[in-house]
Amino acid sequence: MASGGGYGDPNQKIDYVFKVVLIGDSAVGKSQILARFARNEFSLDSKATIGVEFQTRTLVIQHKSVKAQIWDTAGQERYRAVTSAYYRGAVGAMLVYDISRRQSFDHITRWLEELRSHADKNIVIILIGNKSDLEEQRAVPTEDAKEFAQKEGLFFLETSALEATNVENAFMTVLTEIFNIVNKKNLTAGEGQGNGNPASLSGKKILVPGPAQEIPAKSSMCCRT
Repeated sequence: MASGGGYGDPNQKIDYVFKVVLIGDSAVGKSQILARFARNEFSLDSKATIGVEFQTRTLVIQHKSVKAQIWDTAGQERYRAVTSAYYRGAVGAMLVYDISRRQSFDHITRWLEELRSHADKNIVIILIGNKSDLEEQRAVPTEDAKEFAQKEGLFFLETSALEATNVENAFMTVLTEIFNIVNKKNLTAGEGQGNGNPASLSGKKILVPGPAQEIPAKSSMCCRT
């Protein structure tokens, strides 16, 4: 179907492996988002995830081969014991709620707190309102989520794993941002003091790109030969 659409060539040389974790309440569609991204599948009778599982997909970002290792966990309280191992080494996180269940959005603050207490402080985070196909049952206005994301410095997108809307986009947003940060670090390390302050990366706030929002340093990332 997809001609080399990034679903992986076993002989490919991998330049980077990025671990991304999916978190949020149970039944918000985390496993469906993962299945849609990793295998382009969607199953209506998906069973609850027990414990932890992960899937990978290899894609090309700026001519480099990036293996995304996406971890999925059960959202139920009783699996909370997996936390520290689950977050270890994660460079990206997807915070998922269901737009038709207000409670799943209200719990995002708690998930974010947990994420920030266990994960690296520079982790790239995207807030995801899943099930955007359930517009007529919407309980979380887009504006509420957008506002929250802006306040917390998160990327934000609404997705539908069912209709495959924005799932690819959400993962690419996170992976490209991680890629740019890693490359900037490599550049900074290579330049020594160079121009600019290498320490500025540590406090980097990642904002939702809006019409007037400029994502800095893209020009230097450009592939000039």
